[in-house]
Parts: sequence; C-alpha cells; structure tokens
Amino acid sequence: MICQGCILTGVWVIAHECGHHAFSDYQWLDDTVGLVLHSFLLVPYFSWKYSHRRHHSNTGSLERDEVFVPKVKSALGSSAKYLNNPPGRILTLIVQFTLGWPLYLMFNVSGRPYDRFACHFDPKSPIYSDRERAQIFLSDVGILAMLYGLYRLTVAKGLAWVLCVYGVPLLVVNGFLVLITYLQHTHASLPHYDSSEWDWLRGALSTVDRDYGVLNTVFHNITDTHVAHHLFSTMPHYHAMEATKAIKPILGEYYQFDGTPVAKAVWREAKECVYVEPDEGDKNKGVFWYNNKL
Repeated sequence: MICQGCILTGVWVIAHECGHHAFSDYQWLDDTVGLVLHSFLLVPYFSWKYSHRRHHSNTGSLERDEVFVPKVKSALGSSAKYLNNPPGRILTLIVQFTLGWPLYLMFNVSGRPYDRFACHFDPKSPIYSDRERAQIFLSDVGILAMLYGLYRLTVAKGLAWVLCVYGVPLLVVNGFLVLITYLQHTHASLPHYDSSEWDWLRGALSTVDRDYGVLNTVFHNITDTHVAHHLFSTMPHYHAMEATKAIKPILGEYYQFDGTPVAKAVWREAKECVYVEPDEGDKNKGVFWYNNKL
C-alpha cells in the first residue's frame, strides 16, 4: 500500500504538470488529463490549479502567498507554547501529514488569510475570480463523480477492500504531498518578505531542493528540482534535472539545496521554523526569517 501510494504520488505530479500547462502543447488536453487524474485522487483540479498558480505568482510573500504562509510571532495562537516541545511537535506533524491536505482544501488551513471563509470547493470562494467560478464547479463535479464511483465500488467489493486498495494509498499520497511542499518552503535559510521588499524573483528563489533518494525518480523529480520549477513553471518535468544543472552555476549562493535525510529535516524544521520575525540587522527592511524563541 505504501508503494502504491508512492506511485500514485507520481500520478499526482503529472496532474500538477497539467495544471501548469507543462504536459502537452494543448491546453484542452492538459486540463482533461489533469481533471481526470486529480479527480481520481479527490483533488479539485481547477480549484487547485488556480490557487497554485497564485502561489507561484506570490511565493515568499507574507501577504499574498497561498500555502504554508508562516505567522509572525505576535500572530501565533495561544496553543503554540504548549506544542513547542517534542510531544507537541509529534502531534502537530501527525495532524499535518494525515489531515493537512484536506484541511487546506476545505478550510484553507495554513493558507493565505482572506476577509471571509475560503474553501477550494466553493465556486464563490474569495480565492477565485468571477471568470474562474464555472471551472470550480466542474472540479466539484469531478469529485462527486469519483465519490459515487467509490460508493459503487464499496457496494461491490466491501469497505475493507476499498480502504486497503484506495483509502490507505490515498493517505500516503496526501502525506507525501504535504511533506514535499512543507520541506520545499520551510527552511531556516529561506527568507519571507512583506510588500515593501517582495518581488517575484526573490520569492521564486525562496525555496529549497531536497533529496528523497530513489523517490526523486518516482516523484518525477519534483523534490530535487523545485527551484528550477519556480523559475520556469511551464517547463516539463523531464527537462527539470537538465535545467537545475544549468542554473546552479548561474545562481551560485542563491541556489538552495539541503541533502539532510528527510526524517531528520522534518524534525529540525518543525523545531526551528515556528514563526518568522524581521531581520535582526534591520527590522524595517521587510525581510523576515524563521525562528523559535517562544
């Protein structure tokens, strides 16, 4: 089931390529393949496509980024000090990697704050513009069709069979999705910016490549070529390794890579990257760094 979940994560990545129009030369084909694959994994394709596009347009911005937006120290909830210990971090990570993805889709947890309730399944959500709302509805139709298919499969095969063959692998997919995204955008060396200092290139470089070993290939190298992906988001994944090798000498110190084993890296970032605070050298220059001094 774990192996199946890993393979399905690779399928998720192909749908992600479709969302970036990096799968084919035809937008209709990209959207058709993306809608089918993401619906199969209970992801609202167009809903995620548009919010993810805004993430790429605003990466590293404290005001406008869409996902894993860190809080400043003053905005932390009262529970933060009680969770800032080993048992609290374990609990936080368990919730994050099991429920984090559906909570983000349904309730915008860890996402950009909006003036009202934001949900990826709501065509009237503030995440979307008026011209996008019909496609959000189409995404919901895809999810409902998949849920009906799962219901019919459950009637035919039984709940236990469906949970083993589909449910558990889907949990693995959701866990890897959150893990990969979390580690790509959470690291002590990655700055965040307020509106006075943010620009697109700074934001695109505020991400880090990681090494997942053999899973790099299984995940179509979304893990170890993420910097290049943020610079050239419409580039097909099969050119990403070549592009990464090319940009390394150009970016120099601005290229970020961390080869720390994934399990160790997750624990370190959960411990060290609790909130962001202004740069110690100049607290008025609009640059923020991760810290943990509760």
